[in-house]
Amino acid sequence: MIRVNNIKANLDIDINGLKEIVSIKTGLDINNIKNITIAKKSIDARNKTEIFFVYSIDMEVIGDEDYIFSILAWKDCEQIKEQALWQPSTRFSPALRPIIVGTGPAGMFAGLALAEIGLKPILLERGKEVSQRKQDVAKFWKSGQLDTHSNVQFGEGGAGTFSDGKLMTGIKKTPFMRKVLQEFASAGAPEEILYLAKPHIGTDKLVTVVQNIRKKIISLGGEYLFEHQLVDLIIKNNAVQAIKVQTPNHEIKEIATDCLILAIGHSARDTFQMLYDCGLQIEQKPFSIGARIEHPQTMINQSQYGRYATHPALGAADYKLAVHYPDGRSAYTFCMCPGGQVVAAASEKNTVVTNGMSEFARNKQNANAALLVSVTPDDFGGSHPLQGMYFQQKLEQKAFNLGGRNYHAPAQLVGDFLRARPSQKLGNITPSYAPGITLTDLSLLFPEYITTTLAKAIVDMDKKLHGFAADDAVLTGIETRSSSPIRIYRDENFESNIKGIYPCGEGAGYAGGIVSSAVDGLRVCLKVQK
Repeated sequence: MIRVNNIKANLDIDINGLKEIVSIKTGLDINNIKNITIAKKSIDARNKTEIFFVYSIDMEVIGDEDYIFSILAWKDCEQIKEQALWQPSTRFSPALRPIIVGTGPAGMFAGLALAEIGLKPILLERGKEVSQRKQDVAKFWKSGQLDTHSNVQFGEGGAGTFSDGKLMTGIKKTPFMRKVLQEFASAGAPEEILYLAKPHIGTDKLVTVVQNIRKKIISLGGEYLFEHQLVDLIIKNNAVQAIKVQTPNHEIKEIATDCLILAIGHSARDTFQMLYDCGLQIEQKPFSIGARIEHPQTMINQSQYGRYATHPALGAADYKLAVHYPDGRSAYTFCMCPGGQVVAAASEKNTVVTNGMSEFARNKQNANAALLVSVTPDDFGGSHPLQGMYFQQKLEQKAFNLGGRNYHAPAQLVGDFLRARPSQKLGNITPSYAPGITLTDLSLLFPEYITTTLAKAIVDMDKKLHGFAADDAVLTGIETRSSSPIRIYRDENFESNIKGIYPCGEGAGYAGGIVSSAVDGLRVCLKVQK
């Protein structure tokens, strides 16, 4: 396959038009191009008067590919050759089955990889399978009745299941990334995720995708145990011998293993505490806190696309903003959800946590994003390895109290926030958070340095995205779960200080999103295999 990069085309181009452009750019007769597929597609909206798509095109040619590649007129080309990441193995067969704790992206892909090489992993999930979990989440959003084991954070698919399924990542491109995207597409995700520069699956489609990946793992000999929570480790001679698991009927049973992959997610606080008590080496890690900010999606479209704002090929516009200040604080937008909603993401009683999500169509009225300020261990108020976790928890409890102690979220209009006055009534934007919001003064929620930095950031970001500081934009708090507050030590073989335990994914502090977590699951698998 020959990849032809940096092909610019207007917004209405079709696949035949792209084929003609490739022929013209490369100097290759169109009849010698057997087939083309889109490898990458992005939007160039730097000039609002002339927006276009930029493509990388994979071209299958008729004739000697090496020779044709050498004579192409367009020099921004490369030859692409697929390589297998691993092959099924019958030689490597441990006496005990590997156990994976957590079925978010890291756990799913570690489980898939281990199943593919014949190791028949057991996947433990404290929450429910995804279709039942979806019902519990809907019930919480409607009535405020929280299931602490089946919610936006816990359950099959992990927290990413209720976050739009964004697949952007800052990690370097690797064959692992391609593997992740191909598995998602094979499981029912839209094919466009294989080539869009900013792919997303959509919360509504993720349920099917997650179920299909589970079915594949089971077909390869893997096993799922839902509503089974890891509660203790049995360690001898500094090596894991077995684990203790609480079953759905609250019995405790032991499962022997010498390979335990901890893909526990960033919200498993009771598990963090247990692991610390069992002697795993854990350290504090920086993360971020802030609020969700909501604007009309039409305003975002207009600001980003100008006269092209309603063009059907573009869809709902997104944004990504960041500012850095001399005092060392940074503020940035994260997990931006075009045409989406702000969601209740609590996993503990008497706490409020916000997140954002979109369905695949991204066709709801509001756009939202996390507006976050970086925090470091110096802010946590102590040196205990879990101090960042305690810091999060206190803020979430404070948000619960400020919201009215009924899982309503504290909220404030941006104009009132900038003028340091409580909000009394909404403007033209209807907040999307359910069960509901309570208008208040968010300075009562945040530490002073967070309030100050957020206020400066909103004004500065408005210079980059006009309308960001609109008076009736809505801030809804609190967002605390952008990443894990801890990192569990692992060595060059991805093993913790206790032999046979492999920390993995976002909760362990080694990833930040769906793709990077899934890739970390695959990488851990290779270390386990060796």
